[in-house]
Amino acid sequence: MSVTATSFLPFHRASIGEDEISAVVDVLQSDWLTTGPRVREFEEKFGRYVGASHALAVNSCTAALHLALAAIGISEGDEVIVPTMTFAASGEVVLYLKARPVLVDCEEGSYHVGPEQIERAISSRTRAILPVHYSGYPCDMDPILDIARKYGLKVIEDAAHALPSRHRGRMVGTLGDITCFSFYATKTLTTGEGGMATTENPEYAERMRILSLHGISRDAWKRYSAEGSWRYAILEAGYKYNLTDLQAALGLAQLAKCDALRARRASIADRYNRAFASSDAFGLPSVPENVEHAWHLYVLRVQAAALRIDRDRVIEELKQRGIGTSVHFIPLHLHPLYQNKFGYRAGQFPNAEERFNGAISLPIYPSMTPDDVDRVIEALHDVASRYRR
Repeated sequence: MSVTATSFLPFHRASIGEDEISAVVDVLQSDWLTTGPRVREFEEKFGRYVGASHALAVNSCTAALHLALAAIGISEGDEVIVPTMTFAASGEVVLYLKARPVLVDCEEGSYHVGPEQIERAISSRTRAILPVHYSGYPCDMDPILDIARKYGLKVIEDAAHALPSRHRGRMVGTLGDITCFSFYATKTLTTGEGGMATTENPEYAERMRILSLHGISRDAWKRYSAEGSWRYAILEAGYKYNLTDLQAALGLAQLAKCDALRARRASIADRYNRAFASSDAFGLPSVPENVEHAWHLYVLRVQAAALRIDRDRVIEELKQRGIGTSVHFIPLHLHPLYQNKFGYRAGQFPNAEERFNGAISLPIYPSMTPDDVDRVIEALHDVASRYRR
């Protein structure tokens, strides 16, 4: 197979089939398009799937994180510990509530925040820890939860990448005080745009539900049904964060095959692992033995000492060979917002910067064919051969 193939292999392609199309058409032909019975069914089935007592469907993981922080009472002047190695949403939801995101580094040799980094960042204003389950497997949650108990803090998990995954046999979605998932177009389960918050705390669940739709009492979605009333009560200032039945129908179809989709991604990850295991140019993802990886991302690391080109040039070389890739993430402390507003600077979190500088996210999605995977592998081996030191 030629590594200069002209057809472009995208970084991601959503796994949408006839089941999803039929489910959405059924909603289009029904009497309800926005938040209604499909959303409630999606919440119930998702909660059962991860083992959570309460699940709230919303229009993004960002919305879920915002509602979670609001539900635990984060307010102006509070501090929330956030890993710098994450996407914009993890930090900005803290800013929505006029609180301060306190950034922390990764553990050495990891993309995940660790207990030492968290404990050093705790102050008298700290109210919560927001661990991010980077790429699809959980942080080491036991020591994080121990720290939270020790200091009386809440744990809000950013599990945007982590469906379905397990930590010591327990599904992510049942570990911290509230867990937030993403159903964005590139995620392991997609509703196009969407998210879910899960919790065991009924008070948090109720507050998030009320805030998710303008602060209106929980039965607001029934207003136009036979069981509802045109009267409604605004309990507090809320948001427009509800998911629609159209999106929930897509989510229900995806949820039914979530395990099968994960298995396919895991098989691709295994092929990548075997292909690059003996390479000195690329480092494999390191996965602890006590977790089950969702494989939302397969993050290969460019080993600078082995090549004459850097990570950015490797990405360009792959693009010329028809391979789409991405990078996850530019650490928050390197962005102007955090440097100008909070005084963070380059060099402050060296572990995160080292990880970022070498990271390439490869295509890993269920509809990839064996030939597609071979193309990625052959292109990377070709780059390594051409540019070896």
